[in-house]
Amino acid sequence: MTASRPTVTAATIRAEFAARFGREPRGLWSAPGRVNLIGEHTDYNDGYVFPFAINRRTLIGLALRDDNVLRVASSHAAESVEISLDDLAPEKLADWSAYPLGVAWALGQFGARLGSLPGADIYIDSEVPIGAGLSSSAAIECAVAVALNDVWHLDLDRRTLAKVGQLAENRAVGAPTGIMDQSASLLGEADAGVFLDCRTLDADVIPLGFDAAGLELLIIDTRVSHSHATGGYAARRASCEAGAAAMGVPALRDLHDRDLAKAAELLDDETFRRVRHVVTENQRVLDTVRTLREHGPRAIGALLDASHVSMRDDFEISCAELDLAVETAKAAGAIGARMTGGGFGGAAIALVPHELVTPISAAVEQAFADAGYTAPTLFTVRAAAGATREL
Repeated sequence: MTASRPTVTAATIRAEFAARFGREPRGLWSAPGRVNLIGEHTDYNDGYVFPFAINRRTLIGLALRDDNVLRVASSHAAESVEISLDDLAPEKLADWSAYPLGVAWALGQFGARLGSLPGADIYIDSEVPIGAGLSSSAAIECAVAVALNDVWHLDLDRRTLAKVGQLAENRAVGAPTGIMDQSASLLGEADAGVFLDCRTLDADVIPLGFDAAGLELLIIDTRVSHSHATGGYAARRASCEAGAAAMGVPALRDLHDRDLAKAAELLDDETFRRVRHVVTENQRVLDTVRTLREHGPRAIGALLDASHVSMRDDFEISCAELDLAVETAKAAGAIGARMTGGGFGGAAIALVPHELVTPISAAVEQAFADAGYTAPTLFTVRAAAGATREL
C-alpha cells in the first residue's frame, strides 16, 4: 500500500498566510520537487542527468511590504524570520530560512537592485517529503525565485533562475550541489523529463510516455538516513577528480567506453571502478533518452537495472535496504529499478505497470518486515509541470 499524499491547497496557504501576517497574500506560486530517473554522480563530472519534476509541490503566498524587510514563515517552523534587504548576506542566514532568503540574496547577485526594491511577507508550505531525496529544498528555492522574479519585475528567464537557486544553495545554505534539482523544478513539463548537460547547462525536455504506456514511478523511501554520507561523497568526488587527472582530461565527461581499457592499466582498482561508473552512467543517460524516443518507456528497464548494479558494485554507494528494495520490486514485476540520489540510504525508484503498484508495494513492505528493517514509505509520483504562478 502506498503512502497517502498530503495536499497543500490555495485555501490552506491563504488561511495560513493571514494567520501569520494578518492580511491576504498578493499571489500564490508553486514549484515541484524532482526525482532523478537516471544519471547519478555524473553532475559534478560535467556529465549528463535526466530528472523530472514531480506532482508534489511547495506552495508559497507572498505580499509586498511598504518597507525593505523580508519576512518569511513556514508551516514547519513556529517562528517567523525577518531581515532587511540591505542586510542580506550568506553569513547572516541560517537554518530553514536560508533557502528562501538565500534566493533573495542570490537574485541580487544576478542584477536585482535589492536596495531599491520593496520587501515582502512570504509563507511556505509543502507536500514534498523532506529527506526522501525528492529535493524539497529546490522546490522552496524555485517557488520563491519565480515569485520574486514576478513581483520585482526582474524578467529573468528560467535557466537564469535555476542558477539563482543553485547559488543560494551553494552559498547561503552551504550545500555544494549542482544545478540539476533547480533545472528540473523550473523546466519540468507533464509526462516529460529534463535531459541536462551539466557542462553546457543545455536542457532538453524529453517526453517520457509513462501515461500512455500505463506506467508509474514508485518511490521506495528506505528511511535510512544518508546524513552520514558526507565523507563518502567527498571520497567519491576525490576519486573521480584523481581519475580524470591521471587520464589527462578536464573531467570524466571526456572519457568514453573505449577509454576504459587504458584506465584499467593506469589506475588502482578502486579509482578505476569509480571512473567506470561515471563513464558508463553517462552513456546510460544518453541511451535512456535515445531509447525513450525510439522504443518508449517500457524499453528502459535494463538501463535502470544496470545503473543500480554500477552504483552498488563500482561506486559502492548502495546499502542493504536499497538493494532489497530494488531486488524485491524487480522480482514482483517492476520493469526496472535503481537507487536514486547520492546514496548511503535514501530512496529507490521502480518503474511499475499501474496494475502492479499495489502488489509490488506489498512485496517490498513484506520483504523489509522479514529482514527486520524499518518499514519503508512508498508512494507513486508522476512527471509534472515546473514552477508557476497559481493565483
